[in-house]
Amino acid sequence: MHKDIKYYFINKFETNNIDKLDNQTAVIYRNYSSETINEKLILKIKNYCKKKGIKFYLSNNIRIAIKLNLDGVYIPSFNKNTKHLAYSIKKKFKIIGSAHNLKEIRIKETQKVDKIFLSSLFKKNKNYLGINKFKLLSKLTRKEVVVLGGISKKNLKKLKILNQSKFAGISYFE
Repeated sequence: MHKDIKYYFINKFETNNIDKLDNQTAVIYRNYSSETINEKLILKIKNYCKKKGIKFYLSNNIRIAIKLNLDGVYIPSFNKNTKHLAYSIKKKFKIIGSAHNLKEIRIKETQKVDKIFLSSLFKKNKNYLGINKFKLLSKLTRKEVVVLGGISKKNLKKLKILNQSKFAGISYFE
C-alpha cells in the first residue's frame, strides 16, 4: 500500500486537475461556500479518484465520509467537535486534521487524528509559523505532521530543511 505524501485541496470537481496527480497524492474536497453537501458529487469524485488510484477525503463531515465509504475525513482547525469518537469506523478510514498552534494540536490529539496538518509554513497570513516555529511545534506531538501553507514548486526544496516529505496545499498543484 502506498503512503500519501501530498494532499491536494479542491473545492470543485475538475477531472483535468485530478488527471495530473500521481497515486502518491490524496485529494481533500472542501467546499465551505455551500451549506449543503451534494452526496452525488462526492460519490462522483470518489469514483473518479478510485479509478486513478488516488485516496479521497471529505472535509468537515465525518458522518457522510463514513456513510459514503471514503478513505477518510479532514477535520479543519476550527472544528473542535469530538462527537465522531462515538462512531464506529473501519480500520482503513483515516482522520486527518489541521492546527496552527499548540492548543489546536492538543485538540487534534483529543480528536484522535492520524495526522496533523501544521500551518502556515510559508504563506504569510494570520497563522504564519515560519520554519523555526514549525520545527518547534512539530516536536510537541507524537502524531505524524504534514506541512501546510504556501507550498510551491519554488520552495519545495526547503521542506528538506524540516526533514519533511509530506505536504498539503493548493497552489503547488495548480
